[in-house]
Amino acid sequence: MLDTQTIQIQKTGNSRLSSVDFNNLDFGAVFSDHMLVIDYANGEWQTPTILPFGNFSLSPANPALHYGQAIFEGLKAYKNEQGEISVFRPLANLERLNTSAERLCMPTLPEELYMHGLSELLRLDADWIPSAAGSALYIRPFMFGTGEFLGVRPATEYRFAIITCPVNAYYSSPLRVKVEEKYVRAVEGGFGFSKAAGNYAGSLLPAQKALEAGYHQLLWTDGKTHEYFEESGTMNLMFVINDTLITPALSTSILAGITRDSILQLAKDHGISVEERKVSVAEVMAEVQQGTLQEAFGCGTAAVISQIVTIGYQGQDFDLPPVSERKYSPLLAQTLDDIRTGKKPDTHHWMVQI
Repeated sequence: MLDTQTIQIQKTGNSRLSSVDFNNLDFGAVFSDHMLVIDYANGEWQTPTILPFGNFSLSPANPALHYGQAIFEGLKAYKNEQGEISVFRPLANLERLNTSAERLCMPTLPEELYMHGLSELLRLDADWIPSAAGSALYIRPFMFGTGEFLGVRPATEYRFAIITCPVNAYYSSPLRVKVEEKYVRAVEGGFGFSKAAGNYAGSLLPAQKALEAGYHQLLWTDGKTHEYFEESGTMNLMFVINDTLITPALSTSILAGITRDSILQLAKDHGISVEERKVSVAEVMAEVQQGTLQEAFGCGTAAVISQIVTIGYQGQDFDLPPVSERKYSPLLAQTLDDIRTGKKPDTHHWMVQI
């Protein structure tokens, strides 16, 4: 049986830390010195290894390259004013990773193995965790099929790994978004609820078209009728109407965001009315045109809370209230940040200290 407390560690002899400008970080472009790798073979997880960040060697017949058995997660580590390291809701991310794994016929990862490997990796690369306001260490766990075969069937071998990178804000300015009425991100009964690589590959073309038209992202609508909102680009979507925080209800075509769940809980803590339900495009656009849509924003691990200031719909742009006039989303964003950085009590026990 695998000893989940045993980790083989090979430290880098050439740290890149001193060459990094932490004040000017392109999101996801600068990687920390080490990575965690755990292989799955013969029906069980093998001994975890921490290695210097570097390339993998793969067969051209790697099944993930051909049939898409690849999933990932995203979470963040923070330093508080005392220099202590903590991770935001890592077990929620593991739960979602395992949900994605089950949907794609991949092995699930034991909690003890995941947490011990993650903790040792963060301790080793602790100096890579930035402490400036709005910054964090982004953590990317991922898993993909390995081996060497061509054939549409689940792989028998897998690789799980974690890489990390110091980051600043994902979006540096409020967003202009476009309601997508042609392309589809996911449909009911598919695997839109999982963080599978294929979900993101299919979004690239419509997102590129939106960018060329002057928008930062899309507002995805349902795959059958395009009548209901689902997500916003790489984020969950929220509106404030009549002082009520409204978000599309989860389904098999909507990702269950950890940040989404956290914001809904914080809203309830602040006494804000919350509704999780179907949100129609017609309803929201009517509120926009009447000037009664108070706020709209996307939320996710990378973006946290990103304000939406313009919605493009059927060839026309509609401006929303200025960010400076918004009441609820700034409050929720600040509360979440204060919990993550230790400035406010963590009453929901979301922060796991390393």
